[in-house]
Amino acid sequence: MRRVVTILAALSVAFTMVASSSAQAKDDWITNGLLCIHRYEGSWSDPNAPYYGGLQMDYNFMKAYGGAFLARWGTADHWPVWAQLQAGRNGYMARGWSPWPNTRRYCGL
Repeated sequence: MRRVVTILAALSVAFTMVASSSAQAKDDWITNGLLCIHRYEGSWSDPNAPYYGGLQMDYNFMKAYGGAFLARWGTADHWPVWAQLQAGRNGYMARGWSPWPNTRRYCGL
């Protein structure tokens, strides 16, 4: 019985590691896509309306996918890079790469 419990515990850990690494790989793929998009967009601190920050987010995008950041820091040009990337991830999860129609093609997304 003890051997069965040990085997089940080992399998549980293995499945958790596979699921975790799969989620990490997807997150890395999205982050890499966003970083590629950034190369063709503005500076992380780009203050030029109507698109702000390194992913050129308009106000509606910032409100929808980074509302807490918008409330805390104002427009994306004032957000830390990690927050801009998180809003980009949130936007990607809801809309795919469609908010960046030209740069997604440059990046092969």
